[in-house]
Amino acid sequence: MTEIKKYDLEDRTYEFAKKVRFEMRNIKTSIYNMDDIKQVLRASGSVGANYIEANEGLSPKDFRFRAKICRKEAKESAYWLKLLFETDDLKNQNKVEKLHQEAIELKKIFSAMIRNSKD
Repeated sequence: MTEIKKYDLEDRTYEFAKKVRFEMRNIKTSIYNMDDIKQVLRASGSVGANYIEANEGLSPKDFRFRAKICRKEAKESAYWLKLLFETDDLKNQNKVEKLHQEAIELKKIFSAMIRNSKD
């Protein structure tokens, strides 16, 4: 019988931030993309950090607030990744595109969590 692995969202958001960091190392920096890289690094790490905060929330209202921040940071990560994908000569376009897709999936997960949480 195949064991189904439970995917921890804290682990998933951590892996997302880590993969973003590894991929940003592969981009040749210039005056044109330096701020984009900094922004995606900040936003991608903030998704997981805020999810940890949400899990430690003092109330359901606090959880919803933090989950909304997670969603916002995931949306922002997707924005910066798309911008880098479309404006830079990337060595690993496929990997950046996959990171963009992951950011969109994380945004959808947090949207569902917000929708399903109660005050």
